[in-house]
Amino acid sequence: MFFKRAIKLENYADKLMGWFLLIAALLIIPFMVGFAGWYDNQPYRDILFFVPFVHSLFIGPILYFYTQSIFNYSFRIKGKALIHLLPGALYLVINVALSLIDVLIYKKYHLTSEYEDPDFATWYTLLSMVSVLIYLFLSIRYYNQYKKYTAIATSFADQASLKWLRNFLYAFALLSVMPIIRAILSNFTFFERMRYFGPWYYYVGFAIVVYYIAINAYHAVYLPLYKIQFDPILLSGFDEEQVTSITESKDSTIAINEPLVVDEKMIALKLALIQLMQKEFLFERSDLTLSEVAKKLHTNAVVLSRAVNQQFGLNFNDYINQYRVNAVIERLSLPEFKNQTLLAIAFDAGFNSKATFNRSFKKFTGKNPKDFLN
Repeated sequence: MFFKRAIKLENYADKLMGWFLLIAALLIIPFMVGFAGWYDNQPYRDILFFVPFVHSLFIGPILYFYTQSIFNYSFRIKGKALIHLLPGALYLVINVALSLIDVLIYKKYHLTSEYEDPDFATWYTLLSMVSVLIYLFLSIRYYNQYKKYTAIATSFADQASLKWLRNFLYAFALLSVMPIIRAILSNFTFFERMRYFGPWYYYVGFAIVVYYIAINAYHAVYLPLYKIQFDPILLSGFDEEQVTSITESKDSTIAINEPLVVDEKMIALKLALIQLMQKEFLFERSDLTLSEVAKKLHTNAVVLSRAVNQQFGLNFNDYINQYRVNAVIERLSLPEFKNQTLLAIAFDAGFNSKATFNRSFKKFTGKNPKDFLN
């Protein structure tokens, strides 16, 4: 499904997810067929020993590349990035070469051990574990940088944050250290049974986590992530600290006209921004980005972000959501919106999820929508 959609939509992230799922499926095969007796019967034992099923040195790099590609649709694995795939490729080539020599030339186990499946050699397992953990660390760091950027540069930060990806990365990291925990505990009498049953629990957890990312990743295509084109270098132009103070007016709507910092250029940009919002109702667009607004104001995203921070005490995401909350409050009293539900009014104002609306409404008014209506 991922490979098919990757071709249809020219989505590189789908292609990488397809490869990850294929590698994940191959990784679990020896355990499954092993329980079916393959290791105890021929020719199945030879198939497991001579065919490299487990390619865990590819898992870390592919997850890291997937994290980058889903946040930047122009990302491609090329140039120096190919080095990350080298360890996995070397293992595959060497393993296939040794197997072919034993099968075709020696016609017996010679270079390949007949007592241990090369896919489960201790050195390979430990190396794979270290590789996965390193790349998961890099992926989590990249995700945190991206999350910070979306709050600065988009009006749909909650949806763009892809919390399921963060959950998957942490869960997969925990899953990756389970063999170490199991090996330690198996040395104690009480946990001796884990020598046999431990792998079963690991693979069940592995399957659940893989299904989790597959299902969520398949739905991620519907988000306007193509507009973001994130690269960590983009963060360098923005202020390190984002102001988050909020001013509340007496009528429960949020004051947006009082500058926090006196700067003539910033004040001029602030006034132009307010005029643009009031004239074109840009906040009603659920996929609005900082760059699009900056282009309309004939400035760049960094300058506009600084103006929003200094003049309103908000990041761009909160600034737009503030307008949306005010629009909802205003429209609740208008006759043309009388027959619409609160959620319909919220969506009409630019929100694209109930959770984001409720959270923003509470943040800017101090009340949840139901309490406010009462």
